[in-house]
Amino acid sequence: MTPMIERRFVEEIARGYGRKVSIGVIASHSALDVLDGASQEGVPSTAVTQKGRGDAYARYFRKVTSPGGAVRGIVDNVLSLNRFPEIMEEVNRVALRKMNTVFVPNRSFSSYCSLDDIEQKFDIPIFGSRGMLRSEEREEKENYYTLLEEAGLPYPEKIENPDDIDSLAIVKLHHKVKKLERGFFTASSGEEYRRKSQELIRSNVITAEDLSTSRIERYVIGPVFNLDFFYSPLQEKGEKIELLGIDWRFESSLDGHVRLPADQQLSLPQSQRIPEYTVVGHNSATMRESLLQAAFDLAEKFVKAAAKRHPPGIIGPFTLQTCVDKDMHFFIYDVAPRIGGGTNVHAWSGHPYANMLYNTNMSTGRRIAMEIREAAAQERLGEVVT
Repeated sequence: MTPMIERRFVEEIARGYGRKVSIGVIASHSALDVLDGASQEGVPSTAVTQKGRGDAYARYFRKVTSPGGAVRGIVDNVLSLNRFPEIMEEVNRVALRKMNTVFVPNRSFSSYCSLDDIEQKFDIPIFGSRGMLRSEEREEKENYYTLLEEAGLPYPEKIENPDDIDSLAIVKLHHKVKKLERGFFTASSGEEYRRKSQELIRSNVITAEDLSTSRIERYVIGPVFNLDFFYSPLQEKGEKIELLGIDWRFESSLDGHVRLPADQQLSLPQSQRIPEYTVVGHNSATMRESLLQAAFDLAEKFVKAAAKRHPPGIIGPFTLQTCVDKDMHFFIYDVAPRIGGGTNVHAWSGHPYANMLYNTNMSTGRRIAMEIREAAAQERLGEVVT
């Protein structure tokens, strides 16, 4: 296997940028937050779009200036591709380097583009840890569960055999048709697991192959908090770990099911009985203050474990996706070692936690742009890219 691009090579490219940098991002997932943050911090931006789904960025959010000087929109430049993976072609990589681009990875980047290409071919400085993107894939031998275990962090108990299901459990695997989405389902017994899985296979929601490598976890009953953190290598006076915001998800068709009275749920035909967990939106949340210290403790342990296993470890934004049980204990059920999917909820207006910290409107996107701009100004860009 070809080794990962050496960090010193990326640092050399970043040094060549000098103090004039721009920010690039795949135009999907949480790109609007990144692009808006760049606009707020006065850093030029490039939205990398895909044919058929680029108008939101290339037209409706494109930056224009009126004759009177009023500025409308947030996207400075657009790199239009037929398909996102074309970003790996040399002509497009050269175009990004000519714009002094620091690339902000989101989930769409690591989902639509080959992880091998990201690690070995994409010779653009990445803001964050290039080597940690692969840890999101549960099918990998070493994934985020490896980090959680090494860090001694709490996560839902794994159930090895469906016949061992003796209380509510959730089965995690990919959706068959919606390749980037979830084919999750719940079961409270081995019999229910087999019945639901066979129904989902017949309905083309999951495949038998994916089911064979799925992960079964004991279901944690409680609210979901996606903790949007930021780690700053540049910070010298204050704490390097920052809690910027918290969000939670809208999932289809799950949210539609829970809005129905129980008798209507029971009257649904078999084809509608099992809800899907496709994320379609997010909302903002806060936590009771007595839980904040525990949240920071999770982040501290995770950052330390990441630095040990994937040096240099976490850089910039990361999200710990958690459930809180009835005894107010956190369980981490997913990890995003990059900008989370729900940060658009506090774009521009910021979030109470980040706003308190910076005494201004501070979103995740703006915090990213601030770190990149500061790193370039201090000639320390190599410290925040891989």
